[in-house]
Amino acid sequence: MSVVTSPKIRIIEMEAETKQQQQALLQDPKLLTKEERNDFNSTFNMIVQALTENSEMRDMAETNRWLAKVLQHNVPHGKKNRGLATVLAYKFMTPELTEENMQLSYILGWCVEMLQAFFLVADDIMDHSETRRGRPCWYKVDNLGPAAFNDAILLETSIYVLLSKYFRNKDYYVDLLEIFHDATNKTTFGQSIDTRTGLQRRMEGYTMELYSAIVKYKTSFYSFVLPVHLAMAMAGISSAELRRQAQTVTLEMGHFFQIQDDYLDCFGDEQVTGKIGTDIQDCKCSWLFVQAMQRASEEQRETLLANYGQTDPTKVEVIKNLYIELQLPQVYKDFEESSYNTISSHILQMSHELPKSLFMDMLQKIYKRSS
Repeated sequence: MSVVTSPKIRIIEMEAETKQQQQALLQDPKLLTKEERNDFNSTFNMIVQALTENSEMRDMAETNRWLAKVLQHNVPHGKKNRGLATVLAYKFMTPELTEENMQLSYILGWCVEMLQAFFLVADDIMDHSETRRGRPCWYKVDNLGPAAFNDAILLETSIYVLLSKYFRNKDYYVDLLEIFHDATNKTTFGQSIDTRTGLQRRMEGYTMELYSAIVKYKTSFYSFVLPVHLAMAMAGISSAELRRQAQTVTLEMGHFFQIQDDYLDCFGDEQVTGKIGTDIQDCKCSWLFVQAMQRASEEQRETLLANYGQTDPTKVEVIKNLYIELQLPQVYKDFEESSYNTISSHILQMSHELPKSLFMDMLQKIYKRSS
């Protein structure tokens, strides 16, 4: 006599099976060791030395000392997820792991971190932010003001100095250049949409479609797609289909990450996040605002439009209280859980030629983050 399994029991069994697969991926021996993380961190000092002891610019000693200060303040103090993801992706994807190539992957990872620093220094100036990673924003240090924007450019151009110094004789050198230029171009477009939207303050036009476009270009490409594509180029993986699959999943992660960022900007603990949120004051097209506009009554919409984008602390508090009234913290928690499960499923469905443990580790690092 056969036993028929009910659909509900089968769903529970499938969910349990999926969780087992997820856990197995997170125990992959190829994940970075403590020693490799330490090696990555120690490479930063070598990079600072390489950039500030440039034999072609010995007559710029004062500027070299200044560059060292810019690098030390802005680059190494974050979680370094982007740089470490570059190293991890290469470790998973290369057919032949050597000490020399691991060292090159560390340098490439720090190039990604420098790109991040370039964007953050510029972004903080435009958003009039106060703190970053628990420290004063760079433009606030010694009252630098707008002059700090040149330091942002110093950070970006230093990437290409490093790429030339360490990779110019590699057959994938041009690929690295093109990948960095493409990510920078897309991020700049995303920043342009975000900045102009805030300046125009046309809040009625803040839709989920607009929000998704901003997130895709401003955050997802350089934060998640870039590290993986760089590693694939370095490992000699040129398959358009594999790159497409990797990009699809990493774009989903970027969307997930930015919604978390928007939530933490409003409801995160400043002592943990290391920065004071300004999305409400800056009239950002944020996930919380779009969700609020979709769920609000006519009266609540009027309150949103009358108080959003104002620097008055009382009006900022009105917006936060309205978000709570609309139960957005719970909406966010539900979204976080469902998105994690969806992205996990997509990772499990990827081609066997791609290292699923890599993508699962990247997702796990941002799941339920508080900073």
